[in-house]
Amino acid sequence: MAVSRPRVGHIQFLNCLPIYWGLVRAGALLDVELTKDTPDHLNDMLMAGELDIGPISLVEYLRNAEDLVLLPDIAIGSDGPVLSVNLVSQVPLHELDGRRVALGSTSRTSVLLARMWLEQVHGVRPEYFGCPPELGSMLREADAAVLIGDAALRATYQAPRDGLAVHDLGAAWRQWSGLPMVFAVWAARRDYAEAHPGLVKDVHGAFVRSRDDALAHVEDVADAGARWEVFDATTLATYFRALDFSLGERQVAGLQEFARRAGMPVQPLFAQV
Repeated sequence: MAVSRPRVGHIQFLNCLPIYWGLVRAGALLDVELTKDTPDHLNDMLMAGELDIGPISLVEYLRNAEDLVLLPDIAIGSDGPVLSVNLVSQVPLHELDGRRVALGSTSRTSVLLARMWLEQVHGVRPEYFGCPPELGSMLREADAAVLIGDAALRATYQAPRDGLAVHDLGAAWRQWSGLPMVFAVWAARRDYAEAHPGLVKDVHGAFVRSRDDALAHVEDVADAGARWEVFDATTLATYFRALDFSLGERQVAGLQEFARRAGMPVQPLFAQV
């Protein structure tokens, strides 16, 4: 009996364009059934069994580690400024106590990081509410907003011109902990990995090779992206170089420290792929 192609998730943000570019170059997309969506939808699909392998936010991985197998050496994070995960505020941070902060609906790990950072570093407890990730509408209802992805990248460059303060949460975590921040990891459903270890190995290998190919050709990836995006090639190349797609010892240490500070279980068990 023929085995179905693995159902694989892909984040539909610019931060994963290098991975996608590499997959296209290698022809690896022919071997998977790829689903593009926002991070929160991909999280839900993986946990519901609608995907076999894919990126998942760090928070959701930690919450569901018993049902997942963490894939080594690939993640989405930063070891300093990330440019596309930020808190944009209309007031100084120390004035946010009891005031409204809008949380982008596509951001789970970033939301928890922002809450921890505001409470534990700045000593404030705002009133949080969920909101679609559009900065203008968020700030009409709140004093600050947490954004990720393309909307956050736009805010990094535009918001300061509008008199708003942009706090890069990747840089904030690095300064606070001294470690890299891991926002998302790649994982396979444990039942799928046990039933199809060879396919998981193949998909993992394709993603790692695609990552390496893209990072060796950042200017080409940026040029390709700039054809269709509002950002120019120089901005995109700077962004892609700020991202950390690895999951080595320092990144795992950062992952574990985040889990410890968040009061979540620490059990990053890698697949033998």
